[in-house]
Amino acid sequence: MAILAGLLGALIAFFFLLIAVFHQDYLRQFGTPTAFVYILSVLGLLFCYELAIRHMIGRWLARGGRVPSALRYLNAFVETSVPSILILLLSRETNPVYVLQSAAGFLYGVFIVLATLRLDFRLSVFTGLIAAAEYVALCYVLTGAGGAAAADTPFERVPFYLSKGAMLALAGLAAGFVAHQLKRRVGNVYRTLQEQQRILNAFGQQVSPAIAEELLKAGPEIASRRSFVCVMFADIRNFTPLVEHKSPEEIVAFQNVFFAEAVEIVNRNHGIINQFLGDGFMSTFGAPLATGRDSANAIAAAHELVAGMRRLAEGGRIPAVAIGVGLHAGEVVSGNIGSELRRQYSITGNVVILASRIEQLNKEYGSQILASGEVLAAAGGPAPSDEALGAVHVKGREEPIELFRLA
Repeated sequence: MAILAGLLGALIAFFFLLIAVFHQDYLRQFGTPTAFVYILSVLGLLFCYELAIRHMIGRWLARGGRVPSALRYLNAFVETSVPSILILLLSRETNPVYVLQSAAGFLYGVFIVLATLRLDFRLSVFTGLIAAAEYVALCYVLTGAGGAAAADTPFERVPFYLSKGAMLALAGLAAGFVAHQLKRRVGNVYRTLQEQQRILNAFGQQVSPAIAEELLKAGPEIASRRSFVCVMFADIRNFTPLVEHKSPEEIVAFQNVFFAEAVEIVNRNHGIINQFLGDGFMSTFGAPLATGRDSANAIAAAHELVAGMRRLAEGGRIPAVAIGVGLHAGEVVSGNIGSELRRQYSITGNVVILASRIEQLNKEYGSQILASGEVLAAAGGPAPSDEALGAVHVKGREEPIELFRLA
């Protein structure tokens, strides 16, 4: 309806231009300006009708209603009858044979073509049949069934306009097939998108949405690749004695509140949670999607995580707990690992091991956030509040690593 209203607006403007340029030619054909008034009035009324119906049906659909089938057919009948009304009115001003061969007859084709947008085979065929029936009936009535008005013209022979009517009906049939194919293909695309969204929703609950989207784009295989990332390990301090006397349901409820807050914070800072580890988790900033400031995002997420746990405890949603966060940055290999039966998106490399070791050092230093020098270098340098702990030997690494206490 919106497309048709736009086409009608363009047609009205074009007709004004034709009148201005070929004014005398029209007057010689019609004799008076009355024909101009007929044409502009019919097109203008149809333009307003389309906008009004579009508004009415739009509000109807917005309220969750469905357009009745009878109204769809009635609207198709009204639209397709507009060329017939034009032909009838213009035939009062000049020879009907001229009008039947004029541009007014081509309007039937416009409505038949646009009928495909209804994505309804029967409605498209109905439009073609209405156009054919009305055009043949007008030819028969206005030419007196091949009488004097049609003398010495093709319209004096009935097969001439019957064949034109047959072409309109055939056009409606063709439009119906096109509408059916469009509907089938649109339906297939819609179902595919629904299935993809269903998979993404289900899969996104098991892994990060960013990983789920990457897997859907890449298909069954995500190629392994090297990238610079910042890895975060977070752990709830003294978790075992904290839940020693709680029921399994209470433990799960506690974990859900903690992980819900963690997921929101990590996602907000453009990271992903790779694994839940019972009383902690591992997250990555920079893979599979990098932002260019992944270490800074990881530091921001660590501070928000500490503040978030404090806020949850103050609100009585979880017991007062301390957490430990370890951050390390460097080159890793990311991608799918496993067998044909079971694959998992994973981040591997010494960076992951060192981040886990750094997190464990929070117990030794009485801190909540520890970060390596590589993290702060990638983030633009330490903040004034960051405390340098010097070169620290980390389990599993011969060379010491520069460490900073951030909180």
